[in-house]
Amino acid sequence: MNENVEGRSSMSVKIQSFGRFLSGMIMPNMGVFIAWGLITAFFIPTGWWPNETFAELVGPMIIYLLPVLIGYTGGKMIHDVRGGVVGAVATMGVIVGADIPMFLGAMLMGPLAGYGIKKIDGIFEGKIPTGFEMLVNNFSAGIFAGVMALLGLIGIGPAVLALNNVLAAGVEAIVNAGLLPLANIFIEPAKVLFLNNAINHGILGPIGIEQSAELGKSIFFLLETNPGPGLGILLAYWFAGKGNAKQSAPGAIIIHFLGGIHEIYFPYILMKPKLILAAIGGGVSAVFTFTIFGSGLVATPSPGSIFAYIAMTPRGDHLGVLTGVLVGTVVSFIIAFALLKSDKASDEDIQKATEKMESLKGKKSSVSQFIKKEASEVKKVVFACDAGMGSSAMGASLLSKKFKSAGLDIEVTNVAVNEIPQDVDIVITQKSLTDRARQIAPNAEHVSVENFLGSPKYDELTERLSGK
Repeated sequence: MNENVEGRSSMSVKIQSFGRFLSGMIMPNMGVFIAWGLITAFFIPTGWWPNETFAELVGPMIIYLLPVLIGYTGGKMIHDVRGGVVGAVATMGVIVGADIPMFLGAMLMGPLAGYGIKKIDGIFEGKIPTGFEMLVNNFSAGIFAGVMALLGLIGIGPAVLALNNVLAAGVEAIVNAGLLPLANIFIEPAKVLFLNNAINHGILGPIGIEQSAELGKSIFFLLETNPGPGLGILLAYWFAGKGNAKQSAPGAIIIHFLGGIHEIYFPYILMKPKLILAAIGGGVSAVFTFTIFGSGLVATPSPGSIFAYIAMTPRGDHLGVLTGVLVGTVVSFIIAFALLKSDKASDEDIQKATEKMESLKGKKSSVSQFIKKEASEVKKVVFACDAGMGSSAMGASLLSKKFKSAGLDIEVTNVAVNEIPQDVDIVITQKSLTDRARQIAPNAEHVSVENFLGSPKYDELTERLSGK
């Protein structure tokens, strides 16, 4: 039994790591996706202010710019800028070899090319005659990048195109059968297990981008990002919850619905797992509403804030989109309210729920024992995650307030893990990223947490640095 549990836990950790890797290629480029979405929403023939000249940007951006940036980012994650450059060249091969936006191809070619040039550099390391370093480095990267581009053009590009056609046919069959709302039976539980990025950016996003380029909008952008179900659950806790969960719910509502940080409501479901029924009910009913109205967004709303939803909604779709969000909120609220009212047991503390979340993820918060900075040495603390935004920004804000209340004059910022500055004193990351962070900033103290939004390590760190 224990072996089975450990196996499932290990598999869950691997899936989460894969999801983080996928989102790590997308999230740093999300501003470009939003720029493309806004240009599409405003200037295509069915947009808010149709403009034939400005609309010429839409095609080249989605066909060339976005995939190349994804390929560059994927390669850079493996082997820094050198890997990124080779990844970008390799991605051009799959772009030219297909007639659709090659996001899946870019997410494959970028890391593959980055890994390849990393291995090649390892072979040549220490073996290049003095004075020939630049020559060898440039030509090895150029030759390998060219070979990968050719491989992408004649091999990987057509294979990805065939896979895309199969996926598109499957999606079309689901849509034609009217079964799309049932997708949330799988999406909502996966979100609570922190697979939201893998689903959104790895599966739904690429399909949605293709559909949006063709039709000007896509319902697939609405499936995972809808803030309605989470809002309904938090409202139910506010009205029917007890203890810390009830008291913290209003603040969580602001962070979730207005800030778009959906991870804030996951512990509330883990406190009472049966509330996943409320999330599923809200998600299914919302998507059903979207299908009735024929609603869609022009690009992924990131973060999943109601403001991002409104910005990404094409002309004429606001009624359907907002109605779907409202329906999802109401349904999830009714189900969650009934479940909370029928539960006679005392509510579990929110901190205990966070600990449960950590155990479900198969990990445990810990402080690095390699380096421990003295209080007088600490001038800069950095929160690092894959993309340097979202929950890490919230964590940085929480710790900054604790430092300020304790009278500590310490800078607290958040960055992407690959951009950790060398002058940082303490780096706070999720445990799965700590090894990467330690390689980038070996002279810093590294603190591992599971949940950026509520870790006891913040209080411990504040007390230690303030000398209490």
